[in-house]
Amino acid sequence: MIEAELKARVHDPERVRARLAARAAEEVSVYRDTYYDLPDRSLSNGDRELRVRIIERGDTRRCLLTYKDARVDAASGSKPEHETDIGEATTNDAILRALGYEPVIAFTKHCANFAFEAQGQRVQATLVRVPELAGTFLEIETLIGNRGEVGAALDVIRRILGDLGITEAELTTKLYTDMVAEHRRTVAPPG
Repeated sequence: MIEAELKARVHDPERVRARLAARAAEEVSVYRDTYYDLPDRSLSNGDRELRVRIIERGDTRRCLLTYKDARVDAASGSKPEHETDIGEATTNDAILRALGYEPVIAFTKHCANFAFEAQGQRVQATLVRVPELAGTFLEIETLIGNRGEVGAALDVIRRILGDLGITEAELTTKLYTDMVAEHRRTVAPPG
């Protein structure tokens, strides 16, 4: 599957939240993400990602292993994605380390998810706050079967963004991993 996605930095998150709540119920979650790579950084150097995500919703906890391949659309950053439920994060950390992978960055995302249908696409819109980063982000994504569907899926997402009052100027393709790493470098420079 390919995750067609656009992300924006939101200037009025409460207005966007209200507009999303008119479309779907809000589901609040905390994501605890750890990204892994090989010592030579061949995954990140190849625009690929390996992540263990713990999702906490109320009293429930779910753990996912995700592999994202290189971008198929440079303008949006959309990538093929393979994801599966896994047991406990600590067990998977031990397995990944035994295979030569090492954690390179970990951070927390506070998410308000809204799932709905739009023009025949199952869409998830997520308002995201990363405590280390200023502001609120909006991710809108849908899963599609092949590269040929990326353009149409992104058109649907752009229409939703327009309905929410988000402009093209607010879009970003910056990865949270890169933004958090940059923040950590500026807050606590090496040396």
